[in-house]
Amino acid sequence: MSENPATPESSPAAEAAAAAEPSATEADAAVEAGHGAEPGTAAGPGPATNSGRLTDAAQPRTFREGPHPRPRTEPMFPDGTGPAADPAGSHHERRIRSFQPRRSRVSPGQADALRRLWPKWGLDIDGLSRIDLNELFEGRPVILEIGFGMGEATAQMAAADPDTGILACDVHTPGQGNLLGLAERNGLSNIRVANGDAIILLREMIAPASLAGLRVYFPDPWPKKRHHKRRLIQPEFIALASTRLAPGALVHCATDWEPYAEQMLDVLSAEPALENLHSGYAPRPDFRPLTKFEGQGLDKGHVVHDLLFRRRPA
Repeated sequence: MSENPATPESSPAAEAAAAAEPSATEADAAVEAGHGAEPGTAAGPGPATNSGRLTDAAQPRTFREGPHPRPRTEPMFPDGTGPAADPAGSHHERRIRSFQPRRSRVSPGQADALRRLWPKWGLDIDGLSRIDLNELFEGRPVILEIGFGMGEATAQMAAADPDTGILACDVHTPGQGNLLGLAERNGLSNIRVANGDAIILLREMIAPASLAGLRVYFPDPWPKKRHHKRRLIQPEFIALASTRLAPGALVHCATDWEPYAEQMLDVLSAEPALENLHSGYAPRPDFRPLTKFEGQGLDKGHVVHDLLFRRRPA
């Protein structure tokens, strides 16, 4: 697959990451000081530099909250009322991840939402037990969304379809807090926020044939060839996800990165458990909201590709 000559910054997903990315000097200073880094979205926004001194394993997250940053060595949720820094810990093997550790500022409103609402609507992906989706969502069919950014589109879809539960998986703490706040303000009882690695969630915590759908919108394209192995949509991932989908469940992916769209189409088409609802790419369905960053990309001439596949009967 040839590299797209455009720069990563031209992707809405990458633009979102770039807006919050610290400078190289700041990042190096944090590494030298031994401070942890906070993951990006579970599908990953934005490749970041790797000095070789800080890995995405076993590093505690620290936070900057509002205009008066808390000490970097002080954990944000020491009493366990919010998302854990590394919920799977050493329970599961380390591997190449599709997301990258990053630092981000958590606003006072986001932190407040996390403290108050996480015990009610949040769960850590520790990989230690199966989730009872029927109990968690009060009998609703459940769609898993991997990588929701700041959660605006997720909240819109939840409001438009209150009879469907959305299990929204991400590791970006500001986005987790923002989505919980949106759910509370809009009376959305059909959203739950999962913190951690989506692959561990699917493999260890979701029962076979229990999901009504899977959504992956604008995952990190990892545009450099040497980083393609970090892309989320790979044959192994789709094979795993397919086993967790009920017959008739919908798989919906979207990206504005042309080479990644081609890979998505190839991978999804090669999975025998799935069938394409279109001859190739699909028109954007009405239920997927147009996001701010997608709109900016469209204004710049980017082409967004949607892919809609269905789980075949067992």
